[in-house]
Amino acid sequence: MKTSLCFIFLFWIFITSPNAYSAEIPAPQQGLDNRIQDLKNEVLELNRDLFILEEDLLFPANTQFTIFLSMDMGKLFALDSVEVKINDKLVASHLYTEREVKALQRGGVQRLHIGNLPTGRHQMVAYFTGKGPHNRDYRRGATVIINKTSAPKYIELRITDNASKLQPDFSVKVWE
Repeated sequence: MKTSLCFIFLFWIFITSPNAYSAEIPAPQQGLDNRIQDLKNEVLELNRDLFILEEDLLFPANTQFTIFLSMDMGKLFALDSVEVKINDKLVASHLYTEREVKALQRGGVQRLHIGNLPTGRHQMVAYFTGKGPHNRDYRRGATVIINKTSAPKYIELRITDNASKLQPDFSVKVWE
């Protein structure tokens, strides 16, 4: 849909431009390059605006629910996958590549899920699978009860190293 709207927009600009039907001598190459670059910038702005509009329409603020994943260090846990269930329904799962894990360890944050969640209490369970200390298989979960209001809700799943226990910690932070 976005692509077709972009093509329609480009066609409309071409048709409505003052030089579209003129038989004048073409502008110098530099002027044409500038015009093409300006047109590309306008299309990128339109694409961004369409994306924002689409998100607002699909995920209204009163039901919007977003889940993020972050890692701190990650020396005690090598992440393989994450599964997230809300009210026993799978809403997100991701299998990580080595490159994605390194990006998370450098401070990156991944948006795992964006969706709609009705107002009320909901149980969210996140399962983390990977290799723990001493290269052992590791599967842990974190659970939180979410009280969804009419405001958007943001949840952060955190994987941190607990140096005192020599174990990874898995926690859930609800952003108000």
